[in-house]
Amino acid sequence: MTLSTYLFFAGECAAAFDLYAEALGGTVVDRSTYAELPSTEMPEGASVPADEADLIMHMTLQVGDHQLMGSDVSAAFGSAPEVGSHVALSVGVASREEAERVFAALLEGGTVQYPLADTFWGAYFGQGTDRFGVRWMVSFDGPREG
Repeated sequence: MTLSTYLFFAGECAAAFDLYAEALGGTVVDRSTYAELPSTEMPEGASVPADEADLIMHMTLQVGDHQLMGSDVSAAFGSAPEVGSHVALSVGVASREEAERVFAALLEGGTVQYPLADTFWGAYFGQGTDRFGVRWMVSFDGPREG
């Protein structure tokens, strides 16, 4: 199991990660925008506003053995982050079954924002907020089912 830090921004993710890469000597290993998000991956009835298409949907900065991940918040997925809510904990697990167990345990009594599902980027992924207000992202990067 891995545990990574995930930061949320209001349109400044790319600039922040460019700064972090330079300051920390890291390398950006993944950068995707909302324009690259297939409509089949959107919550039902949601769409990314045209003025948010170039915002960062997901970005990963490799710094030594640690990955710092982040994204800009799109109106299609919720409001801009409030002070103190810029962070989520990202858990990488070894199987789909472990993803389901960990996701259910963490989010019992909480709120699911994105149910566990296969994604276009290849992960079995889900996101939610636990009953204490902490944001969690659970991901299995193994093969898809079916």
